Amino acid sequence: MIVFDSIKKYSEMFSNKTLHPLINIVDLNKSEPLPRPKFTINFYAIIIKDSKCGDLRYGNQYYDYDEGTLVFFSPNQIISSEPLGELHQPFGIALVFHPDFIAGTSLGKQIHEYTFFGYQSNEALHLSEKERNVVNQCFENISTEIGQNIDRHSKKLIIANLELLLKYCNRFYDRQFITRENINQGIIERFETLLNEYIFSEKLKTDGLPSVAYFADELHLSANYFGDLIKKETGKSALDFIHLRLLEVAKEKILDTTKSISEVAFDLGFKYPQHFTRLFKQKVGVSPLEYRGLN
Repeated sequence: MIVFDSIKKYSEMFSNKTLHPLINIVDLNKSEPLPRPKFTINFYAIIIKDSKCGDLRYGNQYYDYDEGTLVFFSPNQIISSEPLGELHQPFGIALVFHPDFIAGTSLGKQIHEYTFFGYQSNEALHLSEKERNVVNQCFENISTEIGQNIDRHSKKLIIANLELLLKYCNRFYDRQFITRENINQGIIERFETLLNEYIFSEKLKTDGLPSVAYFADELHLSANYFGDLIKKETGKSALDFIHLRLLEVAKEKILDTTKSISEVAFDLGFKYPQHFTRLFKQKVGVSPLEYRGLN
């Protein structure tokens, strides 16, 4: 496996000059044909892909990956282009930047909010022609700043253009969620089915409370992408969705006076009854015992 531990090493791999040690625009088309590698990077990467380039595997999933797409990588992710070892000609443009470049800036504090860097699913960002032009302009602005003499304004301008690019990508992903509404609805229906199966099986007792990561894995999506999809489609976080369904079942179980509140909590997968009581009161407004008394 190749470890790209510096911007310089990545740039030189594709026959590009390193114009800045912590950020660069890399023209992948300059490269000679290369064997498809398995690699990891120690920095962020945003890549405009200009053609179908094989099956790109990121984490455990394949990217839905074709001409006119934008793909995002975060540091320390393992990536492979399959079939491994096959000679191919890279195409596209990569914007790569090291975490040290944005450290201490507003972007450094907010980078975690751009959750698409954590997508490990088959959901790349598919760009329309207008969107592609916007992305190209942001890339060009950053390239211009990197390529000229560094002055006291350079870093601020580069960071500003990076933030602008990422904000546009957020907008474009929102559009993509909307245009794929039918696909998304199918995912939500499958999520609800899986959630009900989990709740009404023995899994609550044997495996404990269901996690967002569990359902994301069952649906072959990254936790980040799954969480964003549920939030955009339902207005609730995936965790809230799970909790609210659990509490619907909890209300029925609480009315069974042959069981103590602690027994109900254990039946629902809570290790500690006080955690169940706290969540119930937070969401319902009264404690489980008070709810039983009122009903």
